[in-house]
Amino acid sequence: MESVDSGSHRSDPVKGDDPGPSFVSSPPATPSRYESQKRRDWNTFLQYLKNHKPPLALSRCSGAHVIEFLKYLDQFGKTKVHVAACPYFGHQQPPSPCSCPLKQAWGSLDALIGRLRAAYEENGGRPDSNPFAARAVRIYLREVRETQAKARGIPYEKKKRKRPPTVTTVRVDVASSRQSDGDACNVGAPSVAVPP
Repeated sequence: MESVDSGSHRSDPVKGDDPGPSFVSSPPATPSRYESQKRRDWNTFLQYLKNHKPPLALSRCSGAHVIEFLKYLDQFGKTKVHVAACPYFGHQQPPSPCSCPLKQAWGSLDALIGRLRAAYEENGGRPDSNPFAARAVRIYLREVRETQAKARGIPYEKKKRKRPPTVTTVRVDVASSRQSDGDACNVGAPSVAVPP
């Protein structure tokens, strides 16, 4: 009677007795910085909804609630935004401190909305009901950008699209009467009638 080996035999891929792919679990890949930030932002927004008075379900969240959330975040901002009555209104580098409020910078809010917009859809939300893509949110962000630009004296100009390079057509004229002179071809030169 043969004895059954109870797992002491190890496969050797060199000899060709490899039983197949091994299913050794490897540690999960670490998420990118963007993915980590998106997850933190999403969890922060969900916590905000939970703490909202009264608590608010994500399914009932609208663009107005998103704007309320953005205004709530202003208390944690680090960007000085001068009020119209401030003597430094419109100055990029004020010479001394003032009592104007600190707010979230427009660029930070814009990036945050982009991440939350993506996270909403990744977590099962329908694109057509995404509160982060609401028209009111886009208008609010535009107003924040313009207000901060005026208050800080920074012109935000829309980036101009790079136009594709234009193709220039070159006309090549071959003058039969000039071939004997060695000037058979005028590449790139404008067509001009030369008197004989």
